Amino acid sequence: MRKPLIAGNWKMFKDLDEVEVFADEFIKKVADITERDMLICPPYVYIQTLAKAFEGTPVKVGSQNVFFEDQGAYTAEISAPMLASIGAHYAIIGHSERRQYFSETDETVNKRLFASLKAGLIPIVCVGESLEERDAGKTFDVVGTQIRHGLSGLDAAQAKTLVIAYEPVWAIGTGKTATPEMAQEVHTYIRSVITKLFGTERGESIRILYGGSVKSENVDALMEKPDIDGALVGGASLDAASFERIIRFKG
Repeated sequence: MRKPLIAGNWKMFKDLDEVEVFADEFIKKVADITERDMLICPPYVYIQTLAKAFEGTPVKVGSQNVFFEDQGAYTAEISAPMLASIGAHYAIIGHSERRQYFSETDETVNKRLFASLKAGLIPIVCVGESLEERDAGKTFDVVGTQIRHGLSGLDAAQAKTLVIAYEPVWAIGTGKTATPEMAQEVHTYIRSVITKLFGTERGESIRILYGGSVKSENVDALMEKPDIDGALVGGASLDAASFERIIRFKG
């Protein structure tokens, strides 16, 4: 039985005062939840603040990205050991915005994956197709290639903590959402790919999240699908009440 994971990706939002207000309000709302894993990935500068605020609670904190070297002359980059040392438990890798705006590739996703695992971070590897690729019938080709290349060299033991997030690029921040049936179709395919890579046991245990304009109005229908194991939530995770409702999805 895969435990649902609801992860909030705050992207580049909130100042410190807003973060502190959110943390105080949010933990009061969700402190009783144990049947679902909860995660917030804020900008780097707030990771330690939230890690301290959520210490001893069910809420974990993660990073929106991670560099693939432990240290060195890499101005402005943040390494996995640094993130782990300030309380991060997860790292998002290969988000579509990183691929689109910052030249992230399957090769660098792969490097970041191994760096995260080495430091004890749980990687959330993002995959997804553009609208043009979907319209051309290339969804499975694109997603399959991203998974195989991004996870290249990973074995079944290393994949134990791996999380995959399917986020169709055309649904990121657009208000458009894949129907539950569309999302389930791709999630089923992703599970078949990881089963071929790592075997049946791992294929059945790896969590696959859906990301792409997830909100309180559509989360229940999405989470009813058997291969949707949680959500990577953008804008709706910035409001404590909204994010609580998503975490308390029905189903």
